Amino acid sequence: MFTHINLASLKDDLMGGLLASIIGLPMGLAFGIQSGLGPQAGIFTAIILAIVASFFGGTKTLISDPTGPMTVVAATVVSMGIAQRGDLETAWPLIVGTFVLAGVFEILFGILDLGKYVKFMPYPVLSGFMAGIGVIIISVQVYPLLGHASPKGFSQILLHLDEPLTHIDFQSLFLGGLTIAIIYVLPMLTKKIPSILVALIVGTVTSVALQLNVPVIGEIPRELPKMHLNDIFSIHWSDIHYIITPAIMIGGLGVIDSLLTSVVADNLTKTQHNSKWTVIGQGVGNLITGLFGGIPGAGATMGTVTNIKTGATSKISGIMKGIFLLIIIVSIADFVQYIPMSVLSGILITIGIGIIDIKGVKMLFKVPRQDAVVWMIVLFVTLFDNLLDAVGIGFALSSVLFIGRMTKNMTNTHSVSKLSDIVDGSVIREKGERIMVKQLDGPLFFGFADRFRAYCESIKDVDAVILRMNMVPFLDQSGIITLESVIDDWEKRGIEVYFTEVNDDVYASLIKLKLFPGMVPEKHVFSRFEDAIEHFSEVQHA
Repeated sequence: MFTHINLASLKDDLMGGLLASIIGLPMGLAFGIQSGLGPQAGIFTAIILAIVASFFGGTKTLISDPTGPMTVVAATVVSMGIAQRGDLETAWPLIVGTFVLAGVFEILFGILDLGKYVKFMPYPVLSGFMAGIGVIIISVQVYPLLGHASPKGFSQILLHLDEPLTHIDFQSLFLGGLTIAIIYVLPMLTKKIPSILVALIVGTVTSVALQLNVPVIGEIPRELPKMHLNDIFSIHWSDIHYIITPAIMIGGLGVIDSLLTSVVADNLTKTQHNSKWTVIGQGVGNLITGLFGGIPGAGATMGTVTNIKTGATSKISGIMKGIFLLIIIVSIADFVQYIPMSVLSGILITIGIGIIDIKGVKMLFKVPRQDAVVWMIVLFVTLFDNLLDAVGIGFALSSVLFIGRMTKNMTNTHSVSKLSDIVDGSVIREKGERIMVKQLDGPLFFGFADRFRAYCESIKDVDAVILRMNMVPFLDQSGIITLESVIDDWEKRGIEVYFTEVNDDVYASLIKLKLFPGMVPEKHVFSRFEDAIEHFSEVQHA
């Protein structure tokens, strides 16, 4: 919410919002078409989501728009709805219901503050995931670039790729190529003018001036969007299972997409966003956008960076972005219908290329093999299954591989020594030969529990074992159960157990579970290793 309005920066906020709206126009049109709901759906999102998310959000300079990742999932929802019901009109309640429920889930994720866990997402997962999204966007746009309608689904695109390649519409290809060239070349000459907007205007004017016979957007509705509340109430309970999973997918993706952009904003402005309210704001925005027939959106990097570099510092910029875009679209609605589809495909192809993490791709042959495998699996699942499964599988696989690495590292640093080898033999004399010191290096958790048990069982022909715990930050339940089992085994074999340097958290856990002073007497627990040595020295001289 608003805390105060800084009149000194109001001019910069207005200019930032204006430039963001100019950038948002072609992106809204293009993503709306790619979603399968038409250009007006993308424009509705670019207007409504920008205003609502900025008002409620927790990142002051965040600009919300339709984005590549969200549009890819939205397109999947639309195609699945049509496949389920036969046509768009019949499937409309399912589609709207999914988008609205996604906003509800996103609000719930924000209330639970799940966004703070996004920072734990492994880099190979994010990189592979974004690469997959980029490839999907590019592959979908190859067809309109060549003058053809694109089939649904990445597999179908690959299977029928021969059709556009053998029947190329060279007029469409010319316009698309011109668009791509302008987007990449113009920033080399000047960065003051948005290259995407210039490409859109030049491509459209060229098409009209040369009277090229290419597919165009066509007329878009000029009236304000209508609320589709009746469609929500027409959904039957038997339909719920169709919409819950994709709604969770969109909501979760919206959290990731928006917060990654918020991190970019933080780095540029040297501020700290509020992840909870950022996600809630996006959720409220997507809920309302869905009710008005828009597609899900999120924080958009391009618009946000432009907004910040213009000097914007407050939420006014995001709100005004939506208002300015509404004014623009009403003013030029008659001209939008002449925009060639191949020009929009050229814009989206450059966006798709920009989404691909080129740095991550270049590092594939230099990073550990496990990370490269995770990257490729996430890419494959993103392309041929869905984004939620890709992130889930990638995160789970990364976690398992991390546990394996950590366990291996703990195994390599494992050490068991005789007490007489650590301290002066004259202090302990021959008794030190039968007292073992085991140094634990790292947490005793489920990944290391079995290996720890095996090491402990191999300790034989000794009178006592000292467990040095100074390098153990925590124990999980598996670790505690294993420790209990090991102590019980040692006691049955007549081996006394001593603990030294246990931190407060671990000590409290062992107290609660009666290991201290139940299985291990209080006199066998020392705060310092030197105290244990002194204890054995006193026992020896007694």
